[in-house]
Amino acid sequence: MIENYTYVLMFLIGGSAMVLVAMVISWALRPSKPSKAKLTPYECGEIPAQSDSYFQFNIRYYLFGLLFVIFDVEVILFIPLVKVFNNWPAVAFIELTFFTVILSIGLYYAWKKGALEWE
Repeated sequence: MIENYTYVLMFLIGGSAMVLVAMVISWALRPSKPSKAKLTPYECGEIPAQSDSYFQFNIRYYLFGLLFVIFDVEVILFIPLVKVFNNWPAVAFIELTFFTVILSIGLYYAWKKGALEWE
């Protein structure tokens, strides 16, 4: 049993070492010529238009992103249920159906509220 944890520990140490070596090599090989222009904040190639960083934006962007995350998580949760489908076909089918119905109701609600309208 402890051998399995040894392999996991070896992979964690090896992976961490590879990341650290790659970071050190990229740090050592990068050019370093700082100037005043390079040290200024960069916002899409423009000088910042506002001195205050707080500004309002349309809530639809947030809702659209939230809906994307919800349905992305749905796809991720389907994968284990499909894997279990071979062992317990009736239970997995009921869970998939129930989960899909709940998310479909949420999508219908968002659609009716106009959250998917892109103006």
